[in-house]
Amino acid sequence: MAKAATQFACTDCGYSAGRWFGKCPSCGAFGTLVEEVPPQAAGGTGPKPTLRLVDVKAEEAERIPTGVAELDRVLGGGLVPASLVLVGGEPGVGKSTVLLTALRAISSNRRALLVTGEESAAQVGLRAARLGGPEAVDILAETELETVCATLEQERPDVCVIDSVQTLYSSELGSAPGSVAQVREAASRLLRVAKESGVATILVGHVTKDGAVAGPRVLEHLVDCVLQFEGDRYHAHRVLRASKNRFGSTNELAVFEMTGEGLVGVPEPSELFGRSVEGEVGAAVACALEGSRPLLLEIQALVAPTDLAMPRRVGTGVDPKRLAMIVAVLSRHAGVALGQADVFVNVAGGVRIDEPGADLAIALAIVSAARGAPVKPKTAAFGEIGLTGRLRPATQSERRLEECAKLGLAEAVVPAGTEARGKLRILEAETLKQAAKAAMDAERTEGG
Repeated sequence: MAKAATQFACTDCGYSAGRWFGKCPSCGAFGTLVEEVPPQAAGGTGPKPTLRLVDVKAEEAERIPTGVAELDRVLGGGLVPASLVLVGGEPGVGKSTVLLTALRAISSNRRALLVTGEESAAQVGLRAARLGGPEAVDILAETELETVCATLEQERPDVCVIDSVQTLYSSELGSAPGSVAQVREAASRLLRVAKESGVATILVGHVTKDGAVAGPRVLEHLVDCVLQFEGDRYHAHRVLRASKNRFGSTNELAVFEMTGEGLVGVPEPSELFGRSVEGEVGAAVACALEGSRPLLLEIQALVAPTDLAMPRRVGTGVDPKRLAMIVAVLSRHAGVALGQADVFVNVAGGVRIDEPGADLAIALAIVSAARGAPVKPKTAAFGEIGLTGRLRPATQSERRLEECAKLGLAEAVVPAGTEARGKLRILEAETLKQAAKAAMDAERTEGG
C-alpha cells in the first residue's frame, strides 16, 4: 500500500500544500501551516441505484422550539430535526450561555444532551445553577470524537450541543486537536450521525482575529445553518445573525442583553437603539429593515477639520466603502464641503447595518454635523442614495413607517414615490439636497 502523502494545511484559512511555507499563499498569515497526514481512503463499495426526484417523498418535520424566542426567530421558527447548526462568536460573547438556556427549555419535554470539551461537568453545573437550574439536561465531558459519535448513536437525543468542535479529536489522525484536519473530520462525522440518527446538533465554533469561524471554510459548507454572534464583552448587548440557513431566511436579526441571569432577548430593539436626544447636532434616526423586523437606529456623525492631505472617512457599524460614496455624493450634489474635513460615523449600540435603506439617515447625520444644525425632533429617515444624488425608495416602506409611528415619531423623510400610509407626516424628496433641506431644523441652524 502506498504511503499517504503528507500535507501542510493553514490553520486560519484551510489552504493545503505539499510542502511547508513560512507564509500562507492564500491568506498571507505567517507560521500557520502545520503538517497533517490524511486518513487512509477506504475501498469503494460499488455503484448504487438512483432515484427520480419526482418519486422522492419528503415530509416536513415539525421544528423543535428552543424556548428562546430571539434564537427561534433567527433559526426560522426553531431547530429542524437532524440538522447541523454552527454557532460562532468571540470568546465570552455568550455562546455557551444562550445555548445552555435553550437546552434547559428543550429538556422539559424532549431529551437534550450537552457535550463539553472545554469545561468540566462541575463547571457547567455551576453556570446552570446561576441561570436557574440544570433541569433535565444530560451532560458528557468528552473530547474523543469516536466516543462522542458512539454516544449519540446509542442515546439518540433530540438535541445535542457540542461545545466546542475545536476540542474534538480523532485518534485516526496524527494532527493536534483544533487543526484543520481534525475540525474537518469532526464536522463530517457529526453531520453523518445527525442525519442518520435524527439528532439536531449544534456546534460551537471559535472565531479568528478577523471574525471568521476558525478552521477550514468547508466547515461552513457542511452545516445547514451558520449563526454568528456580534458584540464584545464591553457592551451589554449582543446581536445574533444567520449568514447561512437552509431552512429559513438569512436576513433575520436577534438582539440579546447580558444580565445577571444570562442572555435575555430584547423583543423591541428599536426602543433601545433608536433613542435620540432632541436638538443634538450630528444625530439622525434611521429605520433599517433586518429580515422581517424594522429596526430604528441612531446614527451619529462627527465632521472635524483636518490638516491631513487625505481626510479620513471612518465608519463604525457601517460599510466604509458605502460611507465614502455617501460623502462624495454630499460633496458633489448636496453642496456640503467635506474635502478638508474628517468624517466619522457611528451606529449607536454597537449594531452593524448593511442595508442601502439606511443611506439617507447617514447622509442627514453628516449634513447635521457639517452645518451645525440638528435634525427636526421626532424625525426618522430611510432611502437609498444614488451616485447622481437622486433618492430611490426603500423596500417595505409601510412596515418601516408603522414602526416609526409605534415609537412615537412624528415625521419621516423618504424618497419621492414611497408608498406611505399611516399617522406620520411624510416629507418626500427627490434628491439628497431636498431631503437635507426638509430634515434640518431651520430655526436652530448655526451656520452654512
